[in-house]
Amino acid sequence: MPSRRGARDLTALTVLALLRTGPSHPYELHRMITQTHKDFVTGLPRSLYHAVDRLEKAEFIAPVDTEREGRRPERTVYELTGEGRRELAARLRYLLERPDPDTSVFVAAVSFMGCLPVQEARYCLQARAAALEAEIAGGDAHAASLGRELPRLLLLENEYVGALRRAELAWVRAVVADIDSGTLTWPDDIAELARRLPGGAAHDTEAKGAHDG
Repeated sequence: MPSRRGARDLTALTVLALLRTGPSHPYELHRMITQTHKDFVTGLPRSLYHAVDRLEKAEFIAPVDTEREGRRPERTVYELTGEGRRELAARLRYLLERPDPDTSVFVAAVSFMGCLPVQEARYCLQARAAALEAEIAGGDAHAASLGRELPRLLLLENEYVGALRRAELAWVRAVVADIDSGTLTWPDDIAELARRLPGGAAHDTEAKGAHDG
């Protein structure tokens, strides 16, 4: 299981997830992050290059080629290793299953949920729903206790947090229901989905290389 700090490294998570669709170099990863509005990735481009260095040292990604365009410096192309695939799945499971006060963490995990097989993602969401139910019950009990001593004005923030948790729980349950009904689905290999998107055909060879590796 990844550490809490490692799992919440959203820049590294994004690099792993994007490389799950096929080999790429950091410049292209930066372009994809900005074009797809992954606003939970901050500190670009420095954070991206630091994440690439950390992931390479951990052997979660590996260089496979270099590219040069005109007079620009060579760019190193990276691919996800087998260990990197397992790490990506472990990080996503960790983030999907556990509620976090930082909402950007769940946004990032949902953004890349397609990197998990459908039923595995469903299991994680079910676990999250159970955790949310426990949090809500505990919060309600705590609020009731405080309500006997304090005026409501001083407890509005607790109401707000409870409302957010209830809204999240309703959404998670709705997504699970859509998976169960078959209205939400995706291929087990996210690279296949990437090839179906506009412009995805240009990366068929890279995506196949990532799948075969």
